[in-house]
Amino acid sequence: MAGTIYRISGPVVIAEGLDNPKMYDVVKVGEMELIGEIIKLDGGRAIIQVYEDTSGLRPGEKVGSTGAQLSVQLGPGLMGAIYDGIQRPLDKIKAVSGDFIARGVNADPLDPMKKWSFKPVVKNGDEVKGGDIIGEVDETTLIKHKVMVPPGITGKIAGIKEGDFTIKDVIAKVSGNGKSAEIKLVQNWPVRIPRPVVDKMILDAPLITGQRVLDSLFPVAKGGTAAVPGPFGSGKTIIQHQLAKWADADVIIYIGCGERGNEMTEILSTFPELKDPKSGRPLMDRTVLIANTSNMPVAAREASIYTGMTLAEYYRDMGYSVALMADSTSRWAEALREISGRLEEMPGEEGYPAYLGRKVAEFYERAGKVHVLSGGVGSITAVGAVSPPGGDTSEPVSQNTLRVTRVFWALDAALANARHFPSINWLNSYSLYADDLAKWYSENVGKDWHELYQNTMKTLQKEAEINEIVQLVGYDALPEPDKLTLDVAKVIREDYLQQSAFDEVDTYTSMHKQYLMLKVIMELADEELRAVKKGVSTEQLSGAEAKQKIAKMKFVKEEGIDAYYDDVRKSMAAIEAMEASAAK
Repeated sequence: MAGTIYRISGPVVIAEGLDNPKMYDVVKVGEMELIGEIIKLDGGRAIIQVYEDTSGLRPGEKVGSTGAQLSVQLGPGLMGAIYDGIQRPLDKIKAVSGDFIARGVNADPLDPMKKWSFKPVVKNGDEVKGGDIIGEVDETTLIKHKVMVPPGITGKIAGIKEGDFTIKDVIAKVSGNGKSAEIKLVQNWPVRIPRPVVDKMILDAPLITGQRVLDSLFPVAKGGTAAVPGPFGSGKTIIQHQLAKWADADVIIYIGCGERGNEMTEILSTFPELKDPKSGRPLMDRTVLIANTSNMPVAAREASIYTGMTLAEYYRDMGYSVALMADSTSRWAEALREISGRLEEMPGEEGYPAYLGRKVAEFYERAGKVHVLSGGVGSITAVGAVSPPGGDTSEPVSQNTLRVTRVFWALDAALANARHFPSINWLNSYSLYADDLAKWYSENVGKDWHELYQNTMKTLQKEAEINEIVQLVGYDALPEPDKLTLDVAKVIREDYLQQSAFDEVDTYTSMHKQYLMLKVIMELADEELRAVKKGVSTEQLSGAEAKQKIAKMKFVKEEGIDAYYDDVRKSMAAIEAMEASAAK
């Protein structure tokens, strides 16, 4: 039995008369059948958050329940798609309603008419259970879509086909316990319920991004979580672009949650043109974009985070490594605050709901490296941008995010204004994975990597301390070793940490090249320190040929980096000559 609208407050609608309403059921509201979700039950009334503009709705209009939770369609055709927060394909909606999404417009998330070539990997009589892979579809040139038995189904294959099928066609049947289940290329899954796994694994390998400041100083583990807080204009979106393009993940899920329309326009126009550096194919062949701009309904913004995470879990279950970027979780939290206010809930700090911390934790806890049901290993690395007002990370969203994420990439407006990109402040940032990953770096990059990392951080921290003294006594009053520390720190900052996203060589640096760059800088520092102790002044060392070569090192192509490293080492002979001369 359909209910009726009792009261309307922005995106929150109160309905009465619904037959057996349940929490998180999807409902159709009003004559235009706007999509909504039950978020609270109060006696005989259901409180609904509507994912579309409620202008023009009036009390007395009908409300009908679908009896199902907000779910996403999972199947071939997801790769390369651009969805809104509740998985409506924006290209199909544009064809129907133009550049602006009209109310009540719906479209199938996956093309029901397109045929996919299915190749089974099991045969009749094989025992299968939920999560097992029964076949493959070439979804794109980069991604093989692995068709899985939906969770909860167990039995023997009682019939399986090979050929071209739509997502609605039955491709296999499973019989067990006196029951028979049909399997199609598509399955639905509620976005608020995590997909099941066997267990979570210890994180022991980094997500290599090719960005030197991240990989060298503040690495994130594959399957880990990271927060990128920063004020307007500090480079959050560019960092996430770089991660999407260069991170060694199989699948990219990018969620534009409540961002400005011009920023999302840039993403939607540039991503389809990006080339995958590994294959030369379009990056969209392994990317799903979820676009929910700040002028879209606030409730859909709240759902977009869960939609993106569910898509990520689906590809993780196939055994893929997934990198999920959420830009930004602050806008998602603002949606929670607005809906909470309309529900007349008791506000917490700065008006956010008291359960903000739990919601943030629930999202990031769905990341991880896991044993999936099929027996393989998959991972989701979640990177959430945070947009604290005025760059103040003491506000509730930043603080609740920092409690659950283990990497903090602190963007600095002062560095951005100085044209230092990525503008990650090396004094405020941290990674709690650094010690966990030390073994991996030692075995796969260099045995002395951890020592190089520690010496680099000590030099940068020492520079900050000396700069405070310089403000009091001036540079000229410093002892020579302190002047040398400032000099080495400048080389680290300008020739190593600073990296151009637009230079085709500098935009990505392999771990081998990062190792050689950092190693030669530290070798230069040791050589200069010995010279200073013998009486050579830092002014004499300032024009050393080795320094000039190090400045050009980041623009050397990967294939020539070993020879260039040897050349820089040879050029340090001039410093040794100064040292010998001073000793005489």
